[in-house]
Amino acid sequence: MDKQTFWKLIETARADAEPGGVAARAAELLAQRPAGEIAAAQQVLWDLLGESYRAPLWAAAYLINGGCSDDGFDYFRGWLLTQGEAVFTAALADPDSLADHPLAREAAAGGEELEDEETLSIAWTAYGRATGRELPSDSFTIAYPPLDPSWDFDFGDGEALAVRLPRLTALLAEPLSIA
Repeated sequence: MDKQTFWKLIETARADAEPGGVAARAAELLAQRPAGEIAAAQQVLWDLLGESYRAPLWAAAYLINGGCSDDGFDYFRGWLLTQGEAVFTAALADPDSLADHPLAREAAAGGEELEDEETLSIAWTAYGRATGRELPSDSFTIAYPPLDPSWDFDFGDGEALAVRLPRLTALLAEPLSIA
């Protein structure tokens, strides 16, 4: 499985599922493929998580979710993967672009977090369904690049975040609308 095939899997799952059910649907679809392809999907997923391991995106997750631990950042990136390739790519290029995403706007208005832990186990789940066994531990490696040192500051510093992520900061500073 390559990245384009993985993204097609996500798009198909997005078309078939409710927003919170994309990972489950992707696992169902992936389970229909050969075991080797399922195992390869886990490497693609971790490669994408590695590509998205960036301090600016972590700062955006911190703003959107009202804080963001290491695990929380993994789950946020899981959510981001379920939004599809275009949203994922745009967020990597400019994390502030998430201020335009409808679910980010809803989350800001409702004080909700954007996370999807289940996305991290799409291949694990699919492999188990397809084979009755656990995904072999040697079927993937995880490599995270070093974080950008120019973003090495306390994400709780609202002024620093406002300079770097002005649209997200403004979105999250807006008063909550009551419908």
